[in-house]
Amino acid sequence: MVPRIEFLKEKKLVGLNIKMSLADNKTAQLWRAFGPRIKEINNKVSNDKISMQIYDSGYHQSFSPHKIFEKWATVEVKNFDDLPYGIKTFKLEEGLYAVFDYKGLSSDPSVFEFIFFDWLPFSSYLLDERPHFEVLGEKYKNNDRDSEEEIWIPVVEKNIKPTQ
Repeated sequence: MVPRIEFLKEKKLVGLNIKMSLADNKTAQLWRAFGPRIKEINNKVSNDKISMQIYDSGYHQSFSPHKIFEKWATVEVKNFDDLPYGIKTFKLEEGLYAVFDYKGLSSDPSVFEFIFFDWLPFSSYLLDERPHFEVLGEKYKNNDRDSEEEIWIPVVEKNIKPTQ
């Protein structure tokens, strides 16, 4: 699996978030809360859903499935005007990403093991400390082996210091 490297322009995202760990995974609960509310958002850029993770500094250096991170269920919007009650906003900053086209179960950790242990250490890139996210488009099917999604991993070139 070879990623494409893309420069992402700033995105305006809206949705809901929750603190969780991999050991206490609340992703399904988050999407059950946000999914029905998507139809209330009138200025969506597309029908894609974006599942985003925000990790504290050092999260990946000493990994533990019990470490807490912030998970978002979002959609991209043109602006933050006229949002439904309780929907939160997030500006995803521009930056470089390694984009992996993935087909398979979203619950299969082997794709992330490949990215972080096989691809990244031998690439020309370092992990950057910006949000990670998955684009869940038309071909995404939850818990289906034929599901397709894009996995966006923030990176910087090895000769450039990661964002602090």
